[in-house]
Amino acid sequence: MIPDPDRLAADLDARGFALTGPLFTPAECAELAALYGCDPLFRKTVIMGSHDYGQGEYRYFAYPLPDPVQRLREALYPTLAQTANRWAERLGQATRFPEQHAKFLERCHAAGQTKPTPLMLTYGPGDYNRLHQDLYGEHVFPLQAVILLNDPATDFEGGQLVLVENKPRSQSRAEVLDLRQGEAAIFAVRDFPGASPRGYARRQLRHGVSTMKSGQRRTLGIIFHDAG
Repeated sequence: MIPDPDRLAADLDARGFALTGPLFTPAECAELAALYGCDPLFRKTVIMGSHDYGQGEYRYFAYPLPDPVQRLREALYPTLAQTANRWAERLGQATRFPEQHAKFLERCHAAGQTKPTPLMLTYGPGDYNRLHQDLYGEHVFPLQAVILLNDPATDFEGGQLVLVENKPRSQSRAEVLDLRQGEAAIFAVRDFPGASPRGYARRQLRHGVSTMKSGQRRTLGIIFHDAG
């Protein structure tokens, strides 16, 4: 699923985020985006403006997940679990993540985190998403993925993915990512170990979406821990 896992791991270690290159064809992206209109697939719809999250809308999938979403979640996890365990060791954390996603979900479900968290987000002109972190309970997998389903060359303008890193005793740093259609951005959910003179130091990461200027932008979000 990940074309170059070694490069991806190196980018994640260096910056807390990485781009995969296109994982889906335009036709596959269109099929995924069309799932948004199928109400029985979803357990919850959130209108961002009602909660001051921004402007736009997103929907959490229900179990069982649609096959493409389930396969993607399972396929991405093993490679990312290696980075997750490396990060935990560097940060001095006792938590370790199993090789298979099903085993990690057993941990979540035993703690009462049983609600699926993969979601689809849709934005139109003027919409945006405030900086945030997707934390849903005690058990948090430290990486997540966002896949762009529209073509930025023809379907929309604006709406870039924004990552903001907070480094101790330093000003914040922002990265603005222009994803290609079908490409995933993989990034830290909450924090990651950044290199420091004394080894590694915890760096916080938040993410959001810049204001849409025109068109429609739809993305698939893959979060690996479930919610309570």
